[in-house]
Amino acid sequence: MTAPAVAVFRPDDDRLHEAVSLLESLDCEPVADPMLAVEPTGAHPRTDAEFTVLTSKTGVELVDEGDWVPTGELCAIGASTADALREHGYGVDVVPETYSSTGLVDALRDDVEGARVEVARSDHGSDVLLDGLRDAGAYVHETVLYRLTRPVGAGESCERAAHGDLDGALFSSSLTVEHFVEAATERGIRGGAITGLNDAVVGAIGRPTADRAVDLGIEVDVVPDTADFETLAREVVARIRERD
Repeated sequence: MTAPAVAVFRPDDDRLHEAVSLLESLDCEPVADPMLAVEPTGAHPRTDAEFTVLTSKTGVELVDEGDWVPTGELCAIGASTADALREHGYGVDVVPETYSSTGLVDALRDDVEGARVEVARSDHGSDVLLDGLRDAGAYVHETVLYRLTRPVGAGESCERAAHGDLDGALFSSSLTVEHFVEAATERGIRGGAITGLNDAVVGAIGRPTADRAVDLGIEVDVVPDTADFETLAREVVARIRERD
């Protein structure tokens, strides 16, 4: 049986390499098509906060490179961010049960009234987090650590999808969905690429990503209960094999 072709859109760093290795271990053909590039801003988070929130592994790496020392309770929006913090020697005080902006707001809601909260993240962070913390009575400051852009040349997966050569796709953020559609549009194959995805097994790492895909006409087949890339990949591959 031919190895299923599965598109992965992670940034071209260790995350993409790990994703490719994982798909190869699952006897798949990885279609590595980075849809995100990280551009650091050089900004540093405030150091007088009573709660400090980090939302990604990338953010952890950037603030660690800047010799930043967090203050107050250190909060991570998900397990991968928490693991990255621990790997860099930081203690983690809060990880929400639901790995999302809403989940973190729910975890902090009863504790942040009147407190200074620092949120350090990308330029595409959800307003849900900031608004929710403010509604809970916090004084919120946001530091944009990095910008997320679409790499020049991204779009191999769009071509594969338009030709019916993809069996699966792994969307790890709403922005990867948007960049996929933008890349397909620039190539004049938006309709064909979306049709090709809808004939494949599409996975989204969380409900916001799935909702954005649906908004753009992409049918989502898999949204794992745990917002974890490995879980997403394994569930999508399992669904592909169920079809065979």
